[in-house]
Amino acid sequence: MSCSLPRKVMRLGIKFTDAAAMQRHHTSNIEKSRAAPHRFIFVLLNDFTLLSFAAAIDCLRLANQMSGEDLYSWRIIGEGGGTINCSTGTTFTLDGDLDELHRDDTVMLCGGRDVQAATTKRILNWLRREARRGIIMGGLCTAAFSLAKAGLLDGKRATIHWENHDSFAEEFLEVELTKSVFVKDGNRWTTAGGTSSIDLFLQIIADQQGDELANAVADQQIYSSIRTDQDTQRLSIPTRIGVRHPKLSRVIQAMELNIEEPISPSILAKDVGMSTRQLERLFRRYLNRSPKRYYMELRLQKARNLLMQTDMSVINVALACGFASPSHFSKCYRAHYDTTPYRERGAHAARLSV
Repeated sequence: MSCSLPRKVMRLGIKFTDAAAMQRHHTSNIEKSRAAPHRFIFVLLNDFTLLSFAAAIDCLRLANQMSGEDLYSWRIIGEGGGTINCSTGTTFTLDGDLDELHRDDTVMLCGGRDVQAATTKRILNWLRREARRGIIMGGLCTAAFSLAKAGLLDGKRATIHWENHDSFAEEFLEVELTKSVFVKDGNRWTTAGGTSSIDLFLQIIADQQGDELANAVADQQIYSSIRTDQDTQRLSIPTRIGVRHPKLSRVIQAMELNIEEPISPSILAKDVGMSTRQLERLFRRYLNRSPKRYYMELRLQKARNLLMQTDMSVINVALACGFASPSHFSKCYRAHYDTTPYRERGAHAARLSV
């Protein structure tokens, strides 16, 4: 039997032990090529993150290129169907408006900055309508907010960019929020943003076309460390703070997990087996501030995120960040950010309205 090995199979490094196996693979490829490409609908929200979108769509392009077949197609749409800007200010021309889709389409919503403002009533109504068809819907970067706002993540596991984690957790109690780089829960997929789009789409390609093709796409992208849904999105505490001290890392982790009800330095010190004075010296040596000051900065950072990303009242923000009174919260906030919580929120709202 004369059957030449297709070049794309050689590129993927697939080895066959006999001619029959090679023929079965070749026949399978012919059958796949006759099938309609799996179509992805990318819905761009205003100020979407370019990296998350580009990383996703390039995985599909490379899958087609490396397989030598049209496995995937895509369409780029958005509200109004004209043009839309990404977070870098670059303008994109859309393929169309928020039209009715096919049941076999997969929707990928692309979010970015100020996703609350970008999630309009029309976007929400469209998402709910298309979701009733049973369509798979995913959210890249901050777009998990839009899916949750539409009620499409209720009872589901999901993830979102770490900067939006606090506000999301406060607003959507029905969603099981994780810190994974991506989550696939049934027909709802979410990513943490940035390069996590690559991880999700490599997983999609592996599930649908096999690990060989997914690995070939990763090689083309010079992407050597493929993450799974078990990997977390943020750097480890020692890497983030630039200090590899196990007890210091444990104390900071305890602080980050207990923002609403802060733990006293004496208890934090006791939990890691040292005195309060030793803990003070440790923070001064490595972070040039006291444990109390470092803890306060963590709480104020969360407060700022909540002020700018949610509609929570200033009083509720204060309580969520461990402040017993609004006046004390306002005083601490002003000392750190040189403005009051009320002015911060007003200035942010003014920027959104421009």
